[in-house]
Amino acid sequence: MVPLSAYGKDYTPPPGKVDASIDMKTAVRDQVNAMDAVAYFTLLCELMKTNPPYKADAPMVAKMATIGIVPGQSFDKTKFNPDFAKRVPQVAFDRIMLHFKFSDGDVKNVNGWGFTTKTGIYDTNYIQRALVTAIGLGANRPQDAVYPTSQKYEGGLIGREYSGADKYIMTFKKGLTPPVDGFWSLTMYDGNYFFVENPLNRYSISARQPLKPNPDGSIDILIQNESPGADKEANWLPAPKGKFVLMTRLYWPKEKNPSIINGSWSLPPVKKVS
Repeated sequence: MVPLSAYGKDYTPPPGKVDASIDMKTAVRDQVNAMDAVAYFTLLCELMKTNPPYKADAPMVAKMATIGIVPGQSFDKTKFNPDFAKRVPQVAFDRIMLHFKFSDGDVKNVNGWGFTTKTGIYDTNYIQRALVTAIGLGANRPQDAVYPTSQKYEGGLIGREYSGADKYIMTFKKGLTPPVDGFWSLTMYDGNYFFVENPLNRYSISARQPLKPNPDGSIDILIQNESPGADKEANWLPAPKGKFVLMTRLYWPKEKNPSIINGSWSLPPVKKVS
């Protein structure tokens, strides 16, 4: 890539500049979680100087002003009760997680898969925006992508999370793989949401791979730590020995039946192999 003024000419890009004051090693989520309320609101106010609120935010802006948060101004911590400086972050996190579990439709749970079709355009639903930011920093609109996540298998008891000590299976009936106009994939993460090293160097599985159907046309996805055998490895998503989490990505999901957006299609459950 070159500037238009240099198109068709020899071009040497200028040397990059690195701001040494920015922590590039600590994860962003960890940096934010380490802040107390005063530090967080101070940064918020600095960001609001160049990112002003929308008109619809007026009622919330009026509330924030009572604790020293005013668009275009630095944080006035004299209006904030310092006794709450360390409590506010935990209270906020707890409120976000309650929304994740009891969200009145913002987050659905179908067959053990939790997902939302209310991302990207939040209007004044601040708690939903906060939830998406806390989990993934940002998200596409559902018309672009939906990301169902599963932390425990169908039929599992409370707290019965996935474990590489067991074997699991997920079956798509004939013709009922995820309905998308883009592509879909099932991704494997360890308990900390990082990819899982494995002998196949396979971190997700999708229709872009030569999945082997059953005689009736259905497709089994085998989720386990050990290889199911060379004849079944095409459908194998390698798991770690410990805890893991599954995430399905549906890019450009169909909006007419069958569709995950309108609820006419849903992911099948992941079941433990007895």
